[in-house]
Amino acid sequence: MRLIPPLGGEVSLRMAAAPEVVWDLVSDVTRIGEFSPETFGARWTRGSAGPEVGATFAGHVKRNGVGPTYWSPCTVTVCDPPRVFEFSVGTDSVSVNNWGYRLEPDGDGTVVTEYFRLEPALPMRLYWLLLGRLRGRTNERGMRSTLERMKQVVEAPS
Repeated sequence: MRLIPPLGGEVSLRMAAAPEVVWDLVSDVTRIGEFSPETFGARWTRGSAGPEVGATFAGHVKRNGVGPTYWSPCTVTVCDPPRVFEFSVGTDSVSVNNWGYRLEPDGDGTVVTEYFRLEPALPMRLYWLLLGRLRGRTNERGMRSTLERMKQVVEAPS
């Protein structure tokens, strides 16, 4: 029996689009505001101009869709086109959590999995123990909403 639930979660959705098409969307952080219920904008920072390991960006977040509103510094940690795009959220010295997308070819489409994973530091473990179930459900609803909105874009007639 686990005393502490996993420090994260994921949601998958099949999209009728090639992995390369989906990749272009999930790795363009400047478009996240079109899809996410919490992150309503993002911009590349520190001279970064696109997805690559080490690139930095800031996400403009409205927590739970109602506030508070703040900028979150992020760093791309995995960039493996067209399979995995992942980034950490936090400062240069302290990462709080990680978000990402895994893309798996599925016939003429792609199964897209959005996931999050908190860092296993003691403060985050305690947070997850106390509020994890509630926050996890919120994140899963948000990820499902994000993926459904992305699906509408990649499946729209050209």
